[in-house]
Amino acid sequence: MKKIGIIAVLATMGLLQACATSPQQQRQVGCVGAGVAGALAGAALGNQLGGGSGNDILTAGGAVAGGVAANNAAGC
Repeated sequence: MKKIGIIAVLATMGLLQACATSPQQQRQVGCVGAGVAGALAGAALGNQLGGGSGNDILTAGGAVAGGVAANNAAGC
């Protein structure tokens, strides 16, 4: 069920970017999409590490680090 939700979010962001009329709007949607995709990837990676409450901390830390890294990589 989580995979379907993630796919739905990413598809919606793609559609929003296609509907944006100005380059600035497209960039804003692209930056949001990059941040969300990076956060999801970071959370997935962090979730694979640790155990117990450490797993929760690493998942949250991975989400933050992934979102920041994706925004920097996208030039946002």
